Amino acid sequence: MELPVIDLSSYLSVSTDLDPQLRSLCGDVSRCLRETGALLVKDPRCTVEDNDRFIDMMEKYFSAPHDFKVLHERPQLHYQVGVTPEKVEVPRSLVDEEMKEKVKEMSQENRPHTPVGADLKWRYFWRIGPRPSITRFQELNAEPVIPEGFPEWKETMDSWGYKMIAAIEVVAEMAAIGFGLPKDAFTSLMKLGPHLLAPTGSDLEKYNQEGTIFAGYHYDLNFLTIHGRSRFPGLNIWLKNGQKVQVKVPVGCLLIQTGKQIEWLTGGDCIAGMHEVVATNKTIDAINAAKEQKRSLWRVSSTLFAHIASDAVLKPLGQFAESPQASKYPPISAGEYVEQELAVINLKGKK
Repeated sequence: MELPVIDLSSYLSVSTDLDPQLRSLCGDVSRCLRETGALLVKDPRCTVEDNDRFIDMMEKYFSAPHDFKVLHERPQLHYQVGVTPEKVEVPRSLVDEEMKEKVKEMSQENRPHTPVGADLKWRYFWRIGPRPSITRFQELNAEPVIPEGFPEWKETMDSWGYKMIAAIEVVAEMAAIGFGLPKDAFTSLMKLGPHLLAPTGSDLEKYNQEGTIFAGYHYDLNFLTIHGRSRFPGLNIWLKNGQKVQVKVPVGCLLIQTGKQIEWLTGGDCIAGMHEVVATNKTIDAINAAKEQKRSLWRVSSTLFAHIASDAVLKPLGQFAESPQASKYPPISAGEYVEQELAVINLKGKK
């Protein structure tokens, strides 16, 4: 199945959200998020050159020595800023008994790879956007960590991060319109959220066997996740109907996936999208091509997690509050929910 590509240009160029064609496009966005949990977008503000510049810098960082990188580790802040080394984050499917049972019920062709331990990926968390001056969740809104020897770091991270947040905000507005909610139903809750630019790095020189799991089967705990195009394939996603899909992000496009917070806000109408990153035969082909061209063998994803503000309350909005599933999503502050999730995947309380 090919995911649809939504060009955001038309929304950006129309002055009113009452335009019939625009409302139809918004319906496409909400329907795609509801039915598949993912969609591809084109945003003229996010260029191929922007993505390449970002990946170039992150390849250089992840290629640095281990002892240099761990200087930027902040376990006392739940790894919510700075670097998370490999073999720290535990995939949800390794510790969630209910998820394990659901996996057993899947057909062989749609079943995810089975993790045997913590993820082999590194990750760097960089906050995007302002944080609240007063919050009950300081550790989720901590100051950023800047590595020495990267004078371009802040400008590159902020430039790409703000552009991807801008794309998410447009998709959030379009989804709200498509769902019959006020245009700012989601974006108003995102204001001052702990948005994180979160590039991952997987060492394909060290781990290059087909079937190697870099990020085990899991959902994202945030609102919406957006990815730029990686230089190495390996991302599998699961549609709402349980079908497993190898993702191909076309050049110039961004992939958006639903997280747990939008599931909460829509009373389960949108389900958080499941996904994994593994070495496939296509990954191996890309590794061999990179070796021939003497390019970096670090697989970098330019991922950004857009969040609902930590002190905002997650609960089904509008008509979703009347849905039969609404009782499964009782009111909870976004920060409290995030802390609960971090504890499960080994990113909270580690000293």
